[in-house]
Amino acid sequence: MGVSGSVSVISLSMLVLLSSWTSSIPDSESVSMALPLTLTSTGKGLNRNPKQLRRLSSWDDSLKWWFKYSMALVVSLPIGTPPQHQQMVLDTGSQLSWIQCHNKSTSFDPSLSSSFYIIPCTHPLCKPRVPDFTLPTTCDQNRLCHYSYFFADGTLAEGNLVREKLSFSHSQTTPPLTLGCATESSDARGILGMNLGRLSFPSQAKITKFSYCVPTPPTPTGSFYLGNNPYSPSFRYVNMLTFSQTQSQRMPNLDPLAYTLPMQAIRISGKTLNIEPSVFLPNAGGSGQTMLDSGSQFTFLVDAAYDVLRQEVTRLVGPRLKKGYVYGGIADMCFDAYISLEIQRLIGPLVFQFDKGVDIVVPKERVFADVGGRVHCLAIGRSERLGAASNIIGNIHQQNLWVEFDISNRRIGFREADCSRLPNST
Repeated sequence: MGVSGSVSVISLSMLVLLSSWTSSIPDSESVSMALPLTLTSTGKGLNRNPKQLRRLSSWDDSLKWWFKYSMALVVSLPIGTPPQHQQMVLDTGSQLSWIQCHNKSTSFDPSLSSSFYIIPCTHPLCKPRVPDFTLPTTCDQNRLCHYSYFFADGTLAEGNLVREKLSFSHSQTTPPLTLGCATESSDARGILGMNLGRLSFPSQAKITKFSYCVPTPPTPTGSFYLGNNPYSPSFRYVNMLTFSQTQSQRMPNLDPLAYTLPMQAIRISGKTLNIEPSVFLPNAGGSGQTMLDSGSQFTFLVDAAYDVLRQEVTRLVGPRLKKGYVYGGIADMCFDAYISLEIQRLIGPLVFQFDKGVDIVVPKERVFADVGGRVHCLAIGRSERLGAASNIIGNIHQQNLWVEFDISNRRIGFREADCSRLPNST
């Protein structure tokens, strides 16, 4: 989960496609969930209509839900029995999913769910034979399993590990999933962990593929699938880099659970920057991997790449850069908003280049972020200032792009799209 900037807040609707989980449904049957998104000027208030839930028997049917997008992919999911709707950030950079349990008026109330179960200290998840540093757990004073998470953007989540179901309808529920039940948190929302870890939502729910299409502000609609995407035949795929347990243990700076891609180059204003391809790959210590992170708004580069990019931006725009200005402690390629069109023209599109001829092309108008105070910044920061040793492609540079995480085939697919249009017309 990366840094979120204070930019415009919009609400976004998505489409979700899920494999059926309950034992009462044949394995060959699948469920489709359509999640429309609406535009709002604040991050408050999430409209949803659970009465629209119904039994589905084919991909052609759909369930309608309400989601929002505030430079993070926020979904409202039905947790517990009977379901209580909880807002969760879709985060491909996190493993453990967790919900808010500390405020009964706005959070999940465990006492109202018949399927809620707190994991005790004696459970293998709490005391694994081999220490799991991706999930720090301890025993609390009540002999219950306690976890504590700190994210790169300063978000804190602390509480108990629990088992709970997602109940989409009486006939559509997941098996009990291991979740965090946050009793202390600095964020009003939870996290839907979507990385490659054994406790991530895809791993526990046996989801082998998911995809999303993030629109550009202020357009109101986007799409999110769990399961097969009908547009995948037109996607262009890049194989993920995978790491064995032995390799991971030798690379202390590597995140082996991230979606890591073999990026080769960066182009700006039509020029390929003079950056060695090895800068975008993990070195002997694991530093330098390039990952896709839906939970990070900005993109981040290691110093060896960032310095070359900044040098080229400085050459292109000269004294127009705001001298001495650093946004959020991580981004220092900023300028006054009134010259934004001129800066866009000078810098042009941004391209992330991968193998097999696959590119992520970011049009010039989406290279930047409005950070407030009549200032725009190139939406790229130094990862070292974030405390990371990785290159991270954030969701701001994934807009108007289908991104599919094909976990079973260890690949990621891309296709340019107008994500503001409804899924059946994209």
